[in-house]
Amino acid sequence: MLTKILSFGSALLVALVIASCSQQDEGVSVRSPSILLINANIVDGTGNPATMGAVRIEGELIVDVGALEPIEGERVINAGGLVLAPGFIDTHSHHDNGLGENLDALPLLTQGITTAVFGQDGGHALPLSGLFEKYEENPAAVNIASYVGHNTLRIEVMGDDSNRVATETEIEDMRALLKEEMKAGAIGFSSGLEYEPGLYSTRDEVLTLAKDTAEIGGRYISHMRSEDRFVWDAVEEIISIGRETGMPVQISHIKLAAKGLWGQSGRLLERLEEARAEGIDITADVYPYEYWQSTIWVLLPNRDADDLEEIEYVLDELTPADGIIFTRFEPDPSYVNRSVAEIARLRGTDEVQTLSDLMKEATAWSEANEGKPAESIMGKSMNEEDIETFLQWPHVNLCSDGGYTGHPRGFGSFPRVFAKYVRENGTLTLETAIESMTSRAAQHMGFVDRGLIKPGFKADLVLFDPETIQDHADIRSGQVLSSGVSMVWVNGQLVLENGKSNEARPGQVIRR
Repeated sequence: MLTKILSFGSALLVALVIASCSQQDEGVSVRSPSILLINANIVDGTGNPATMGAVRIEGELIVDVGALEPIEGERVINAGGLVLAPGFIDTHSHHDNGLGENLDALPLLTQGITTAVFGQDGGHALPLSGLFEKYEENPAAVNIASYVGHNTLRIEVMGDDSNRVATETEIEDMRALLKEEMKAGAIGFSSGLEYEPGLYSTRDEVLTLAKDTAEIGGRYISHMRSEDRFVWDAVEEIISIGRETGMPVQISHIKLAAKGLWGQSGRLLERLEEARAEGIDITADVYPYEYWQSTIWVLLPNRDADDLEEIEYVLDELTPADGIIFTRFEPDPSYVNRSVAEIARLRGTDEVQTLSDLMKEATAWSEANEGKPAESIMGKSMNEEDIETFLQWPHVNLCSDGGYTGHPRGFGSFPRVFAKYVRENGTLTLETAIESMTSRAAQHMGFVDRGLIKPGFKADLVLFDPETIQDHADIRSGQVLSSGVSMVWVNGQLVLENGKSNEARPGQVIRR
């Protein structure tokens, strides 16, 4: 892994500060003051029980952990018995859309997130080298990494005619572009096979690109072709990619998004365990909500808004009209935060016809505005029992799949797990929850020096109160910051204290 070190000075407001510099070898070399975090309830990311102790930081790195005493010239911070954990790694983030204007990254830091992975669902910033160079010139408070997106490659190569099967020549052009993007430092290849234009790709096309990724040393992550009616076939596709390439493969935001599938999470995990027993390194990430967010068109595989029979099936089996809530609707912005059921009552039309009309109105607006996205929805399609089952799988890590707008997961996913599934329900232990957010997430992304409180690892750390950490964003008010995180360090620098940014921007680009 290659990283570029981006360091800026930051002020530490601490319980006790001893500020001076120590010299070594009679002034020949000068060591920067170390930082000692004392009286910390250390949960190191391994899943092992918490222990009281201290952590020493020098520069960007953790250099010692245990029963430590201050040394001369060292800055000392009293953690007050709060939990000190590795910084949380969000393996599926869309915060790149807005991070450039919000370098303090407060929606991430107030969740304890220190690293965000972009390029998900088949879409990434092209060229990736441009994103990375810009970030290194003007970093934010968090680390970033990125996949190469299949849909982005398709659109770049096929242009406006990408909603069809690609030719051999076009696939070759995609392969060349993939290799260039991987050279820029992408950690792997992502697909969004439920979205245009990925849904028009053949399995052979995806497999060809995946094989190239494997040869370069990358990994594969996929928003599968279906998360509802065709989910079993979609699972077999990603398993086969893992089998044929030999590289790690991960299911994005694992879910069973149809009433007829509820309660079958055990069956799904059993199939994944069978694949793992075969030697396939398949994992998943998950977010802790019954609602998903996407474009309304994912509900209709045939993309036919006039197919009222199909729409009736959607409302009966996939997500009810009162569970479809618009987070964006450009033809009539007053519909934002309203459900299809509410809009049907306002219009005086039945729910099936209302959904059909809304889809056609969104298409017309998009066509009249240079193809700009016209809508986005949240849909309630999952149940709590399956979410809890997925959270307990030892090969799943937490993610947000969120950003600066829309779904509350972008502001609350990580604290929600502590509040709901650790503190309230007892579904997870504190140590297991942290493991899923740190070392497990790092392993799934191929990060070798983050995710543990261990000497030699980067000093990405979060200090929080497990009794008070809480999400506050909800489905109708999605952009509300979480609380309970006291301090956050990124690459050894304090970036958040008492829920407030100190304007330090030490974020790094993490390259494969």
